[in-house]
Amino acid sequence: MKAADGKMRFTDVANTEIMFRIVQSIPSPKAEPFKRWLARIGYERVQEIEDPELATKRTRAIYKAKGYSDGWIEKRMRGIAIREELTDEWERRNIEEKREYAILTAEISKAAFGMTPSEYKKFKNLKRENLRDHMTDLELIFSMLGEASTTVITRSKDSQGFNENLQSAREGGSISGNARKELEKKSGKKVSSKTNYLEEPQNKKLIKE
Repeated sequence: MKAADGKMRFTDVANTEIMFRIVQSIPSPKAEPFKRWLARIGYERVQEIEDPELATKRTRAIYKAKGYSDGWIEKRMRGIAIREELTDEWERRNIEEKREYAILTAEISKAAFGMTPSEYKKFKNLKRENLRDHMTDLELIFSMLGEASTTVITRSKDSQGFNENLQSAREGGSISGNARKELEKKSGKKVSSKTNYLEEPQNKKLIKE
């Protein structure tokens, strides 16, 4: 890695999983609070495996703590369910590689918004953040429409393999894209926003109240 002196030097690095394992191996009492936190998180994940509804409740609570309104949270949770339904459908139709999932998702987004997810993140000036967590209500709605439409088309055409599902993704995304363009034409306002939900003035006011 590049050092402070500008030279490339060998450096010890670790990912998140390895860092957790290192912390678990530290005998110092100072590490105990972190170890207890890891144990609690692990216990919660086991609970969620036994009762998946707990994961949904926990996700809602996290969004609520961040300041999102109940209406936005409902849309976000519904969007997650629609996304899972689509990816389950892809899995049943011989879409296996992570790269193929990304390409199909990009096609839906491009047809719906005129931008791939990576382009959309640049548009919103995001880096590692989750794009959909930074979408407005309307952006979430059109994302759901594109993916739900793709699921319906995929089933009706019985799309199999990557190429057929790619065409279905484009068609599903286009349904959302056409609806978006019609709304923009009638309202005179763009659906895609550079700001995220929590940055919009009306939502800041709601959060303060």
